[in-house]
Amino acid sequence: MPEGDTIHRSAARLHAALVGKTVRDVTVPRIEGERPHVGTSVERVEAVGKHLLIHFADGLTLQTHMMMSGSWHLYRPGERWQRPKYAARVVIEVDDWVAVCFLAPVVRSYRAASGHTPIDHLGVDLSRGDVDVDIAMSRVARFSSPDSTIAELLLDQRIACGVGNVYKSETLFACRVNPSTPLRDLDATTMRSLFATAARLLQANLRGAARTTVVTGGLAVYGRFRRPCVVCGTPIERGSLGRPKRVTYWCPRCQPQTVRC
Repeated sequence: MPEGDTIHRSAARLHAALVGKTVRDVTVPRIEGERPHVGTSVERVEAVGKHLLIHFADGLTLQTHMMMSGSWHLYRPGERWQRPKYAARVVIEVDDWVAVCFLAPVVRSYRAASGHTPIDHLGVDLSRGDVDVDIAMSRVARFSSPDSTIAELLLDQRIACGVGNVYKSETLFACRVNPSTPLRDLDATTMRSLFATAARLLQANLRGAARTTVVTGGLAVYGRFRRPCVVCGTPIERGSLGRPKRVTYWCPRCQPQTVRC
């Protein structure tokens, strides 16, 4: 499941392979906006939350959002792809690399000079080392209500971006907060701790191949339904929470609603 850490790792690989090189060929079967042009060069590749942006020297930016199914791959020219050609949503060829985006539901382009971009609504990127948690805190009241649950808030990319179902569950466990806790029951100290913890976990996984949130390796709760909690041994619970319903994992003993960070 691509979350902020995955997209940042993909962006770093693409940046190293493509930046400063001339686009020799480009294929984008369906796109919202202008197609990238052959002959321009790649200026920068970056991740903003779960969005991957490729900036071209001619001022165009290609935006892809992986949702649940998308991924970026890098191949040498002539190398066999790991997925079928019909699954390719973007193919960018430079002299020594072929960058392929498979199954991304969102492929669009824009020019920042127009004054507005499709990512203007996003909150601070928790995967960035220079993230300012205060900015996320300032957006909570603007984009949420006291009746919203903390599980819903952590997934709201308008407040802070990069967290998906995995880091939502892992962050709540690390702070011992029950996912169904309404925001009205959380104080500012707890809220700040949640954002800071999510940022720490995301940033700690920017370089590793396998996600790790506990010192023993692996994940504490996500994907561990009915398995013993790494802290207390209680079977992990799983449920679909929020609007829309999203899968969430938690320990019923370590995360009662009365316990805060």
